[in-house]
Amino acid sequence: MTETTKDTTKDRPWLFRTYSGHSTAKASNELYRSNLKKGQTGLSVAFDLPTQTGYDSDHVLARGEVGKVGVPISHLGDMRTLFDQIPLAEMNTSMTINATAPWLLSLYIAVAEEQGADPKVLQGTVQNDLIKEYLSRGTYICPPAPSLKMIADVAEYCYREVPKWNPMNVCSYHLQEAGATPEQELAYALATGIAVLDELRPRVPEEDFPRVVGRISFFVNAGIRFVTEMCKMRAFVDLWDEICATRYGVEDAKFRRFRYGVQVNSLGLTEQQPENNVYRILIEMLAVTLSKKARARAVQLPAWNEALGLPRPWDQQWSLRMQQIMAYETDLLEYGDLFDGNPAVDAKVEALKEGARAELANLDSMGGAVKSIEYMKSRLVESNAARVNRIETNDTIVVGVNRWTEAEPSPLMGEDGGIMTVDPAVEADQVARLNAWRAERDEEAVKTALAALREAAQKGENCMPASIAAAKAGVTTGEWAAQMRAVHGEYRGPTGVSASVSNQTEGLDDLRDAVNAVSDKLGRRLKFVIGKPGLDGHSNGAEQIAFRARDCGMDINYEGIRLTPEEIVTRAQEQDAHVVGLSILSGSHLPLVEEVMTRIRDAGLGHVPVIVGGIIPEEDAKRLLGMGVARVYTPKDFQLNRIMMDVVELADPKDVAAE
Repeated sequence: MTETTKDTTKDRPWLFRTYSGHSTAKASNELYRSNLKKGQTGLSVAFDLPTQTGYDSDHVLARGEVGKVGVPISHLGDMRTLFDQIPLAEMNTSMTINATAPWLLSLYIAVAEEQGADPKVLQGTVQNDLIKEYLSRGTYICPPAPSLKMIADVAEYCYREVPKWNPMNVCSYHLQEAGATPEQELAYALATGIAVLDELRPRVPEEDFPRVVGRISFFVNAGIRFVTEMCKMRAFVDLWDEICATRYGVEDAKFRRFRYGVQVNSLGLTEQQPENNVYRILIEMLAVTLSKKARARAVQLPAWNEALGLPRPWDQQWSLRMQQIMAYETDLLEYGDLFDGNPAVDAKVEALKEGARAELANLDSMGGAVKSIEYMKSRLVESNAARVNRIETNDTIVVGVNRWTEAEPSPLMGEDGGIMTVDPAVEADQVARLNAWRAERDEEAVKTALAALREAAQKGENCMPASIAAAKAGVTTGEWAAQMRAVHGEYRGPTGVSASVSNQTEGLDDLRDAVNAVSDKLGRRLKFVIGKPGLDGHSNGAEQIAFRARDCGMDINYEGIRLTPEEIVTRAQEQDAHVVGLSILSGSHLPLVEEVMTRIRDAGLGHVPVIVGGIIPEEDAKRLLGMGVARVYTPKDFQLNRIMMDVVELADPKDVAAE
């Protein structure tokens, strides 16, 4: 084994970030300035779902979603407030935004110019990865081809006008949360990078293309199996270098460098014994900091209580302190790579690379990432089903969940339940400011800017110059996205849940018998309608419920994400549903479920049981039950077969009559 010696100079730490934003631009600005004073060295902006999916805060689909999972940014005034007293010329800002990335970057550039900053000095990253949205997160707007074109628009514009900016952040984070194996995560992320570079290559002079390649960055997930995850990061480094050299002929090693930021795995955080999540976060951080060769350039850590709801400022501070202790109190940054020459590490890295290359070749044979979206989605759903099954059968141990479940109450929870809640009045306040903005702007300037934007989109021109002009004219997020929808159309991604039963039916015999028995009583196959109301695109839970229900023999109806309550009730009526299931993870469960329940009763379907799953605090669960919801499930209800039996019992006509 190669001896690791102490470096004569200590490495600079990675950027310390906290993924944050909530309620309003003003409240988020106060949080950012507070975090920067605490030692955070970069900003990581979380946007709310209406902003991510291109709707203004007063749109019907935005109801209940405003300010819940991030900050609402409807126009230049909101962006101005968000960065008030924060000099953007000196900041490194990461914006987790995809479908509306060209627009949010345009607003950011406009605010920077108002502050007197030259766009050429701006540093940061815009995620701008639509391909993973079709696979795992669901905040897409337009079909894949025009979306890929808009990704390239941003990259081309930044190459010319904002050269220090990372214009595209290939995001494999959500792929892992959707169930990807390490090999799938490597292959699908690298295939996305290839698709973007292939789109970009004809747009820039050949001699400048290596520099464009060097601006592509990645955003990666680090799970609890930290040795495998560390090896995965070393595999990423090797494979990206290989792709840049062989496919694109990039000779300068610095432009082939795998540059990545990371958030460690939020999916693995547990509602049960949540204090254990502190250890999970620390262990997961080791995977992306211990190996110098594959060390992250920026790290953001979730808070210990994210499986419960929105973290408080203190919770985020605790995670920031974890990074600072690792960087400044330990001697980690004083040494070279700790794993060079380790035979176990080398063997694992090579195995991961071999598996990833095989899957990359498979995707390439299908025509690349864009043409393989449906295939990749189905593979992710299957992999996630296998992961869930391993936890259910105790093949994968999760402390406090399926082993050692007896525990003392956590003193961290406090009187506020251990989380921060967003005041429902925030939405009305945001809408009032939006209306005031519209009333005060120059309508003729807005019409002219929107016409120019639409013309640019229709002609296939780069959308960034027209978007920046629209931002300065006072155009809103919803108005910008409406032009993109009008020109390019909307898109509904694949669900990954086919009608055919899978090969994962082992141990389901009793459930299948129960489904058959109840179906016989009903006179037809038990019909289970599953819907995701609102803008929440986290579909993993709904997909796994649909996957298991189908394998149990139920007749399922699952059409994917982003349905209105009206559409779900209409589907229940058309399908003559026996049970309706709702999945909401964005915190908007109360208003959305209330509307569904009202519409169900108005449609004469009050006899149809409704079950709800999501990240739902105990007090909210009581309110949902008070609305007439039959069952409420949270992440602690990981035994899907128990949920399936509940569905069977709720659909049993004898049980319905008894109730």
